[in-house]
Amino acid sequence: MTSRRAGISCKVYHGDVFLGDAEAFPTTNTSGGNAQPLPFLSGNEIRIDHLSPPSERCPPLSVLQSINPFAVRCKVQAKSVAEHPLRRLYLSCFNEFRSAVMVTGNEELHLVAMPSKVEKVSCFWCCSVQAGLYASCLGMLNLRCLAIVFDLDETLIVANTMRSFDDRIEALSRKIDGEKDPIRISGMSAELKRYVEDKDFLKQYIEMDTVTDNGRSITAQNEEVPPIPGVQERITRPVIRMKERNIVLTRINPENHDTSVFVRLRPAWEDLRSYLTAKGRRRFEVFVCTMAERDYALEIWRLLDPDSHLISSKQLMDRIVCVKSGLRKSLQHVFQDNVCHPRMAMVIDDRLQVWDDKDQPHVHVVPAYTPYYAPQAEMANAVPVLCVARNVACNVRGGFFKEFDENLLQKVFELNYENEIVELPGAPDVSYYLIAEDCNNLQNNNREAPIVEGTIGSETEHRFNQLAYLVDEQQAKHQAQLNHSSTDDEMPVNITSANNKKLNVEVRQPISLASSVFVSVLQEIGRRCDSKIEFKFTNGNTKELPHSVEVLFSSERIGMGMGRTLKDAQSQAAENALRNLARDYVSFIGPLTGGMGAEINKNLLGNENGFLKGNFNSQDTAKKEN
Repeated sequence: MTSRRAGISCKVYHGDVFLGDAEAFPTTNTSGGNAQPLPFLSGNEIRIDHLSPPSERCPPLSVLQSINPFAVRCKVQAKSVAEHPLRRLYLSCFNEFRSAVMVTGNEELHLVAMPSKVEKVSCFWCCSVQAGLYASCLGMLNLRCLAIVFDLDETLIVANTMRSFDDRIEALSRKIDGEKDPIRISGMSAELKRYVEDKDFLKQYIEMDTVTDNGRSITAQNEEVPPIPGVQERITRPVIRMKERNIVLTRINPENHDTSVFVRLRPAWEDLRSYLTAKGRRRFEVFVCTMAERDYALEIWRLLDPDSHLISSKQLMDRIVCVKSGLRKSLQHVFQDNVCHPRMAMVIDDRLQVWDDKDQPHVHVVPAYTPYYAPQAEMANAVPVLCVARNVACNVRGGFFKEFDENLLQKVFELNYENEIVELPGAPDVSYYLIAEDCNNLQNNNREAPIVEGTIGSETEHRFNQLAYLVDEQQAKHQAQLNHSSTDDEMPVNITSANNKKLNVEVRQPISLASSVFVSVLQEIGRRCDSKIEFKFTNGNTKELPHSVEVLFSSERIGMGMGRTLKDAQSQAAENALRNLARDYVSFIGPLTGGMGAEINKNLLGNENGFLKGNFNSQDTAKKEN
C-alpha cells in the first residue's frame, strides 16, 4: 500500500500559513528505487495558492477526470492524525467538493481530498490540469452545459456583395451559353434569375437605403452596434430586415457603400438559437470559428444574435475566432484561453476537412446552404437542417451527462485513497455521442457544379448533381428520425451508436438503423429497384480492424468494408457498394453516352470578394493526407 512506501517529506502551506507536515508518494517508480523530489515540490514544499470553487454536484475528481483523464501526479498524506490546519483543509475540501490548488506556470495541481479504508490521517490525490481550465469546466458541468462552435458562411448564412453577385452571374451566364441540354438550361436560368433578383435588392439598398418588395417600400433602420473596448467604437449601421424571407441587408463600414452585403439566413436558425438558451437556461456555451475577416464575422454574428443572448458583447472578441489563410480550424485555437476542453465541445459546420484531424469526430456536418442553386432543398426536407442540428445537440448533451451522472460520478464516489490510478472510470467525450455525416465525399465527382453562392470562395465549394439531390433527399429522411426526440435534454435521441458492442457475429441489422449518407442512398436504390438491401455484421480478421461489414443487394454481396469501429466499417462497405454499382452502370451505359466522364471532374470556384481571409482547398488537404 502507498503508506508503506518511502515517501518524500514535505511541508504544506496555504500562502505563507503553515498547515502541517505530509508525505508525497509518486504514482510511478523512480529510477534507482529512491524517492526523488517531484518537479512541482520546490524545496520539498507544497504551497497552496487558492481553493477551487465549491460544487453541489461535482466532486473535484470527476471534473479532473473529465478534462485530463488519469493525470494523477502523486498521492499525499498527512504525517499526523492530530487536529491541525491541514486536517481542517482536508475536511473543508472533502465536504464542500473543493480542491486545494497549486499554480506552477501554465499548470495547476489540485489536491483532492480522498477517503481512506486504512489511513486515519488526511489523504489527497494530486492531479494536474492546464491553468484556468478546471474552473471553466466546473462551471459548465455544474450547469450541465457543453460548448458548441458554429461556422458562418454556407452553414448559417449565405452573403453576397455586388462584386460576388457579378462574379456568380457572369460565371453562370457562361455555363448557360455553353449548354445544349434544355433541362439544364432551364435549371441554370432559374438560378440566374434568383441571383439577379437579389442583386437588384442590394443595388437599391446601396443607392437609396431602401428596397421595394412586391410593391412594398422598405426603408433601412439604423441599428446601433455596441462598442468593443479597444477594438471597435460605437457605430450605427443602416439595416433592412425582411424576416418573412430570411433576408438582411447591412453595411460592414457604414461610411463605405461598397461594403454593403446581402445576407440570406438559413431557415430554422431561430429554432436552434432558442434551444441553446431555452427558458433562460444555458445549455451550450457558444463560439464561432470562421475563415472570414473579423469585421465581417462580427457583423454577421450580430445579425444572427441581435440581442447578444448567445455571446455577450464582452465575450465577442474571445469567442469569435477568425482563422488565418492556409490554416485549418482547431478546437485548441477556439479554446486557447482554456475556457473549455475539446472533450466537451461539438461543432456545426458544412465542411469537415477544414478542421484538424483530431477535431473531426466532434463535427456535425450539415449540407451546405444553397439558396440559389437548390432553394427547394431546405423546404423539401421533412425536418429543416438546423432543426436536425438542434436535435443532434440535444442528443449529444443528453448522452454526455447521462454517462457523466450514471458512470463517472457513481464510480468516483466509490474510489478510495488506496485505489490505483488505472481504476479511475472512463470519462465521457462529446465525440462518443455525435453521429457526423459528411456529404463532401459524394460531391467530389458531381457533374453539375453550382456557382459558389456566398462571399467566401472555395471554402464553400459544394457541387450537386442528380446523385447529390438524391443524397440530400435521403439524408433529410434519415435526419428526420432525429426529430422524434424531446427537446427536454434529459431524454436523448435514441440512435444506434456506431460503437454499439451488443451486435454479435452474423447478426443482420435493418438498413434503417444506419447513419451514413451512403447507406441512405443505397436504401433509396433498393426501394426504386424493389430489392432488399441488408448489412451483414461480422468480426474482422485483425485487432487493428476488428469490425467487418458486407452489403447484400437481393442476397448478393455488392460491397464490404472493415474498420476500427462499426460505423467506419459500415460507411466503407456502403461507399464500396455504391462504387461497384456505379462501375457496373458506367460499363453498361458508356457505349451509349460517349465521353461523359470528361465533364464530371470540372470545378467551378467562386471568387474572393474581400471578406474571406484566405481560400482553403480541401482537395490539396486530401492530397497531403494521402
